[in-house]
Amino acid sequence: MAQESWNEADETVHAPEAPILCVNNCGFFGNRMTENMCSKCYRDTVKAKTVSIVVEKKPIVVSSPAPLVAEIKAEASASVKDGKQVVKEEAPKPPSNRCLLCRKKVGLTGFKCRCGDTFCSMHRYADAHKCTFDYKEAGREQIAKQNPVVKADKITKI
Repeated sequence: MAQESWNEADETVHAPEAPILCVNNCGFFGNRMTENMCSKCYRDTVKAKTVSIVVEKKPIVVSSPAPLVAEIKAEASASVKDGKQVVKEEAPKPPSNRCLLCRKKVGLTGFKCRCGDTFCSMHRYADAHKCTFDYKEAGREQIAKQNPVVKADKITKI
């Protein structure tokens, strides 16, 4: 009985396939999942396909370099819709990983100031980097928001 179940198991097991060389003849072995190419050749073909798709979607016409740059700057600065000028905002750039004053790499320990710049531990204080942020005005606005003026109604005399 044990031998019968053993024979049934042997029938369902398939022998592994023989190794397939890469279609691009680079010398490495390919795989059916990667279209009979090695991993490097497959990655390169996928990258080439995605680049060609992007190029097809956005045609680039270059007649002369100078007018093209002028047109791009004009489009980026403002556009006119229905007689109104609409200003396009640029995407925010990622924070710098260097101190603005000494250009020292700060990595994850950099201090982000309210003026919007990143500084090292020596230049993190407002007086050390001549900060342009107005702390007094920000404090006044915060107090005004937290403490609204409460004024009672006038009492009518009888």
